[in-house]
Amino acid sequence: MDFLAQARSLLASHPVVDGHNDLPWALRAQVRYDLGRLDIADDQTGRLHTDIPRLRAGGVGAQFWSVFVRSDYTGDEAVSATLEQIDAVAQLLARYPADLARALTADDMEAVRKEGRIASLMGAEGGHSINNSLATLRALYALGVRYMTLTHNDNNDWADSATDEPRVGGLSPFGREVVREMNRTGMLVDLSHVAATTMRDALDTSVAPVIFSHSSARAICDHPRNIPDDVLERLPANGGVAMATFVPKFILPAAVAWTLTADENMQAHGLHPLDTTEAGMKVQRAFEAANPRPMATASTVADHLDHMRDVAGIDHIGIGGDFDGTAFTPAGLEDVSGYPNLVAELLRRGWSPADLAKLTWQNAVRVLRDAESVAAELRATRAPSNATIQSSAAG
Repeated sequence: MDFLAQARSLLASHPVVDGHNDLPWALRAQVRYDLGRLDIADDQTGRLHTDIPRLRAGGVGAQFWSVFVRSDYTGDEAVSATLEQIDAVAQLLARYPADLARALTADDMEAVRKEGRIASLMGAEGGHSINNSLATLRALYALGVRYMTLTHNDNNDWADSATDEPRVGGLSPFGREVVREMNRTGMLVDLSHVAATTMRDALDTSVAPVIFSHSSARAICDHPRNIPDDVLERLPANGGVAMATFVPKFILPAAVAWTLTADENMQAHGLHPLDTTEAGMKVQRAFEAANPRPMATASTVADHLDHMRDVAGIDHIGIGGDFDGTAFTPAGLEDVSGYPNLVAELLRRGWSPADLAKLTWQNAVRVLRDAESVAAELRATRAPSNATIQSSAAG
């Protein structure tokens, strides 16, 4: 049986909704948003993981573009940089209207797919982007941001990150108020990057479905960026969706130690470990040539999805590759054209077309629609919150 041909046929009907792609940050870092210098209408292999021809080849029907800013950006600088990222997405939509279309709702996603275009949504990666302001949170929603990851790699003032030393023990009282206000606006609560304590506190607080925009299973690869089984087990009651990521250091145990050494090498060269500019990648490639890396594959990702389906159920899983947010990718999933290889591997393992349709398209659309419904109910009975981090601490 030709599983790859079957995968492509399935994706033509039920394309991928990818939960996380860092193209806007790559455009900022490489060309300061000069789209004429890095035209994604053309194949940008070697410079980017993402361009329109490869999105089409990969069967992508909707993309949450990350409007990420690094967590060493703080205060008003973080807010301004996030606004610049949002503007970058607007520039992409204006430049490529035949291929990309703005989507704000689940209905928009369906309508854009029927038009044959790629539904473009936005997710803010890190609560530092709102500078402890619920009004700023609401402003981001008004500008089209439809999820916010509560932290990035570092703690913020109200939530603990998976990769930092605990500060507040999960969510602070203001952190819980952030979650409640996200529920009221309709912004999805994204629990990728957060500590397990924060995951549990958010699930205790949220009355709307949550997402993990790009996280995999901790039982398969014991990395703090991944999701423990007890949290996966709570997704059916919450209605949320965990979107498996492709980042090798999060999915392949042998890659964890290798990547730590690669990060140290980047720092020794005066570069941030997340630097994927030409200069950064030159250093990474030289390190990889001298120290061959353990290679994740589409099968590695499939192992995570098998486990996540077993624990959370088929209605609560999805895909969030993290393309253009990582220096290294798995074999067969080198860029956004690779999704058919993953679907083919799952078909080979006996996944049904109905289950794969949920994984690729239906679950992500449903979770946004459910969050919209909860928000409509809450807005009918609850005014916008004007709580501050100081008043929450005092209360």
